Amino acid sequence: MVINEKDVVKNVDAATVQGRLAGAPVVTAKAVLRHRSGVQALLAGVLAAAAALSAVLPAGAIARDKSGLGAPIAVADLSPEARKTEQLIHAGGPFPYSRDGVVFGNRENRLERRPRGYYHEYTVPTPGARNRGARRIICGGAKPTEPDACFYTEDHYNSFHRIVQ
Repeated sequence: MVINEKDVVKNVDAATVQGRLAGAPVVTAKAVLRHRSGVQALLAGVLAAAAALSAVLPAGAIARDKSGLGAPIAVADLSPEARKTEQLIHAGGPFPYSRDGVVFGNRENRLERRPRGYYHEYTVPTPGARNRGARRIICGGAKPTEPDACFYTEDHYNSFHRIVQ
C-alpha cells in the first residue's frame, strides 16, 4: 500500500476542521509537516489524524467499563500467541522469556489496586518483533497456575481487557 503525503494532509486537515467544530484544540497537519521530512512527516500526519478523529468521536465510542478497562475478551478471541501464553500460565510453563512470571507493579494504576506480588506478567510473542514486543497477559492471584483474573494488553499497559472464558 502506498500512502500519498498530500492525501494524508488533505484528510487530516478535513478531520481538523471537524475537531474545531467540536471545540477541540488541534494542530493542522500542514503545520506539522512543514517542520518534518520523510517518515517523520508521515508519522506526524497519522498522529495528527488520530488526534483529530478522537476529538469528533462521541465520548462513549471507546468501550470502557467503570474501572477504565476495555471490553472483556474471550479466550477464543485472543490471538494464537496469546492463547498459547494463557495455556502456559495455567500449566505453569515453561515460558519462552526469562521475564515471564515476574511481578507486575501496576504503576499505571489501570488494574485494581492489590498488594505487591499479586499480579504477574507474561509475554505474548509478537510475530516479526525483534524484542518481547508490547503484548502481555497480566494475571493476579495467590496461585500463578490458578489466577483469580487475567488481563490482556496489546499496547504495553496503556489499556487492558479482562480475559473471560
